[in-house]
Amino acid sequence: MGSFKRVLFGYHRGSVDAAIIDRDTRIEALERDIGEVLEGLRTADDETLRAERECADLSGMVLEREREIRALSERLREADERYERSIASLEPVAARLEEIQTQARGQATRIRMKALREAVEVSRRAQELADANVETSAPQGRNGSSPDAGPTGALEGDVKLEIGPLGDFSQLVGIEEAISRLGAADISVERFSEGRATLSMRLDEPIDLLRELEESAPLDFHVRRTAGDGLILDVDEDQGPEQRAA
Repeated sequence: MGSFKRVLFGYHRGSVDAAIIDRDTRIEALERDIGEVLEGLRTADDETLRAERECADLSGMVLEREREIRALSERLREADERYERSIASLEPVAARLEEIQTQARGQATRIRMKALREAVEVSRRAQELADANVETSAPQGRNGSSPDAGPTGALEGDVKLEIGPLGDFSQLVGIEEAISRLGAADISVERFSEGRATLSMRLDEPIDLLRELEESAPLDFHVRRTAGDGLILDVDEDQGPEQRAA
């Protein structure tokens, strides 16, 4: 008020009007600022409410997941307990099965060896009957080869060898190894029945198969018959146990 110019009977009207206009302008500016602040506060309140709702939703989800985790953990613990009980109950069953398998393997081995022995005995008796019908006999050469059989000479190409009776598969393996050492290729067992085995092979070069087998075969034998493409050999029945084991 002290800045207004004084005139007769009061203040200068223009100065007063200018002050009033300036006051009103500042009031309007303050009202606008207050309105903007209030609008910002309302917006902030809305954002706060939305954030609180989201937090509440997230808290509910977290609680739900925690309940699910606890339930799954409990189910997992129960499953572990059932598994341990199942393992404990299966252990005697597994032991019994292993015992049965061991007994079955032993029984199968005994049956197989009995069948082989019976086959060998049948073959031996058949050979004895066949030998009884032979009118002439000749002195045996090395490894039981008969001079009547005659040397086979060198064999080449696809050759077959029949030999028996064999006491078990290990003797057949020994014959195969002896043939392999001679340089034969494509060795295969075409038949193994009643103790007699028929093997086929390929000789890429001429080999005196009978002579080589007499020197390297693990069994004593004699020649039953020779053919253009192979041999038929009979294993001696009176050889020692160590020769049979070979």
